[in-house]
Amino acid sequence: MRGAGARVRLAVPLALSLAALVLSGCAGGTDAFQRTGATASPTGSTSGSAGSGTGSGTGGADATAGVPSAAADDPASYAVADPGPFRPPLRPADLLVTSTRPIPAAVREAVARTHGVSAVLPLSLASLSANGRTLSVAAVDPGGFRRFTPITSARADAVWKRVAGGEVAVDPGLPRRLEDPRGYFRLGSSDQAPSVHIGAYAPLVRGISAVVNTKRGKQLGIAQDNALLISTGDLTPSKVTPALKKVLPGGATMQTLALEFDLGARQTAVLSGASVSERVGTFTYTPHPDGTVTPDSRWVQTYIRTEQVPILGNVHCNKGMIPQLRAALGEVVELGLADRIHPGEYAGCYVPRFIANDPAKGLSLHTWGIAVDLNVPGNQRGTVGEMDRQIVAIFKKWGFAWGGDWNYTDPMHFEMARVVDVR
Repeated sequence: MRGAGARVRLAVPLALSLAALVLSGCAGGTDAFQRTGATASPTGSTSGSAGSGTGSGTGGADATAGVPSAAADDPASYAVADPGPFRPPLRPADLLVTSTRPIPAAVREAVARTHGVSAVLPLSLASLSANGRTLSVAAVDPGGFRRFTPITSARADAVWKRVAGGEVAVDPGLPRRLEDPRGYFRLGSSDQAPSVHIGAYAPLVRGISAVVNTKRGKQLGIAQDNALLISTGDLTPSKVTPALKKVLPGGATMQTLALEFDLGARQTAVLSGASVSERVGTFTYTPHPDGTVTPDSRWVQTYIRTEQVPILGNVHCNKGMIPQLRAALGEVVELGLADRIHPGEYAGCYVPRFIANDPAKGLSLHTWGIAVDLNVPGNQRGTVGEMDRQIVAIFKKWGFAWGGDWNYTDPMHFEMARVVDVR
């Protein structure tokens, strides 16, 4: 007879879960399914050999034709040690602790000693904008993280070989339109954001959209060691969380990933890219069933401002973004283009919610107050839109990414992608 708080683990039939595992560019075998025209080996070389399962790859320099220059980096430059074959045991991913700051080693040790905790894994976690979606991207030790994933992913050596080799593993729940035709995934919205080859689509951990290794994480500017993945073994998470709250530092938030997932639990939002994150701040927030969220009041009081800008008048935005917005709109006025932005069709800036009010799609960058929607009626999602390309060029000059460049277009949308000092 099991004690109070114990739970039964349910085994997922292997035949059903294999369908969710797709490897990109693997060298053949029954567990490899080629999806894209170009292939990339874990060492970064490209190939179009028959063994890759594709007849469309061309090999050599042509293999990256059409890929943005930022995508052409050599994955081997970001390689870490190969984790080797899977080594049990599997660890259920029960709790995710996140913080706006690195979690000290002493805290990690205290968490590990807490009664009911069977395993703890430190990782680095940030929100990242990609093609109109805000994704949770984790920088991890591939060998340690794989043990917290579903059994099909954990046992797929090729997935973790590719992550260790500098590629990205993506949860299959993400829409394939985020991938470009050559199998690359732009991790960020700025022109300088790297495009990393997708090594695999594989089930990961609830709440984490994609994983890279720690070396890639540093390239992306992901805050280091600001999260903990915790397994509570045979105990339900609710039996362990009270004791964990006593040892976690102030500002840390804890999310239940197991079946006890609580939509109302406080969570943490940290943007990737140190300069942008420092400029606009990080915050905890509480999600609500209707898809809106409530950021912590201290962050709102510190960063969200109502100020006047050219053309639009008063805007309610993040104070870290407003100077760049004012500069972009000021240049629009100076060039005699003000009539091409319609103040009556402005749809706001600071709107704390999930994208399309769906938690599965991640936080909208409007939650940070660093995005604006302009000329809404003529620039709907999925269309080319009517946005004047001179306006687009000005906004890009002042550090904004444009939704019209995304695979699934959103031409009304401009979001702060990099810091530009306005003098």
